[in-house]
Amino acid sequence: MKLSNDTREVLKNYSTINANLLVTSGNQIATMSQMKNIVSKATLPDTFEKEFAIYDLNEFLSAMSLFDDPDLDFGDSSVKISQGGQSLNYFYSDPTVVTTPKSDITMPDASAIFTLKQSVFNQVLKASSVLGVPDMVVDVDGDGNMSIRVSDRKNDTSNSFSVALEGKSEVTDQKFFFKVENLKLLSGDYEVQVSHKGISNFKNLNKNVEYFIALEAA
Repeated sequence: MKLSNDTREVLKNYSTINANLLVTSGNQIATMSQMKNIVSKATLPDTFEKEFAIYDLNEFLSAMSLFDDPDLDFGDSSVKISQGGQSLNYFYSDPTVVTTPKSDITMPDASAIFTLKQSVFNQVLKASSVLGVPDMVVDVDGDGNMSIRVSDRKNDTSNSFSVALEGKSEVTDQKFFFKVENLKLLSGDYEVQVSHKGISNFKNLNKNVEYFIALEAA
């Protein structure tokens, strides 16, 4: 089989969340960070016929990059990557050493829902880097208006950058805290739900992928 560009994009994104990955048979995959504070699941355009585990996803993707348009033949213990007269045999990992979600996450009722455009998210990431601040905060004011802000919550005199958000909130005068380093999202626009129970859901509006990201304690 050949992997579509969409599948490769998801795998590359997942390599930033966890170095290893368990791929089950079918067209759905999921990953979880080592800290268990980020979980993602995706439905792919490609279907895998058997289950296999990759210990170093970056290495696997680098191996594929040795070929322009490789064919993948998934065997019992390894996958053969080939094109023309060239081939590479890449062995699977023991599935027991791979970190993977054990069950689906049920998102609780949302305290606030908003749309996060890719352009806004890019601004947020750039501002975090330029200002050297690690935290992202979703602010809900007394009238229910929402904005997204980056700052250093441990520094009262921290520089900050904020952008107004479009959405609706069931609460007022609330703050929801994230670590910017945990926002490892595939490119695209997202519908975001945040809950006062300490969890958020980012659902890509263009591709069938979503993320559950733990909030930081207030």
